[in-house]
Amino acid sequence: MAHERLMALAAAALLLTATQAHAAPCGNSSAGFDKWKRIFAQEAQANGIGQRGVQALMGTTYSVGTIRADRGQKSFKLGLDQFMAKRGGPAIAAKGKRIKQQNAALFNAIQQRYGVPAGPLIAIWGMETGFGSFMGNQNVLSAVATLAYDCRRPEYFTGHLYAALQLVDRGILNPAQRGAMHGEVGQTQFLPKSILLYAVDGDGNGVIDLNSKADALASTANFLRGKGGWQPGAGYQPGQPNFAALQEWNAAGVYQQAIAIIGRQIDGG
Repeated sequence: MAHERLMALAAAALLLTATQAHAAPCGNSSAGFDKWKRIFAQEAQANGIGQRGVQALMGTTYSVGTIRADRGQKSFKLGLDQFMAKRGGPAIAAKGKRIKQQNAALFNAIQQRYGVPAGPLIAIWGMETGFGSFMGNQNVLSAVATLAYDCRRPEYFTGHLYAALQLVDRGILNPAQRGAMHGEVGQTQFLPKSILLYAVDGDGNGVIDLNSKADALASTANFLRGKGGWQPGAGYQPGQPNFAALQEWNAAGVYQQAIAIIGRQIDGG
């Protein structure tokens, strides 16, 4: 645990420095992407990114699909009932109850270590990837680099790009890794900075693999505790202490409420 905290602190310090130093000009089309990469690569080297990371960055391509997905997140504008229906909330809750029973030992171990019960973890898992049925087919580095270059949210995704390059340098992230359209990875869809700061080995095999349900679910619990300040034993419905942790997972209000509702149904509350 102490080693995990030290690694997270070191990663956070580098990410803060890197984000503050970022000066590569953003763009709203593919036209300036190659020039931006060259400037960003120089900055990245100056901020401690190694040769493997820089080479991976230079191998990225502008992703039109990622930009299209970023501009088209219409479901988050729906009302709660419409959102739940569109995302299959009742089906996730029904299957989630069975998954909780089938994996009782895993969820008990996660709750004992992180204080997070099964319900919200299973709700996130079902909402993000349909319990691992589809984890995306977009090149992760190209997606994150495209969004760091794009003018809509460059500062936010610059931090994730630096994290991705650090993960490449450490051999944790393969430059060919596939994921979701915004560069999310694994069963519960972690962005690179969250991998760097919160990913853990949930099955004790010595390897962190977010395609593994044990690692993904333990990492999600670690995120909710580490970033969201999860309080063991407290409630997670709107107005209760742990709802703030769900708000850290996703910025959309309907998504946060859906996790709380589905989680409560799974936990039997």
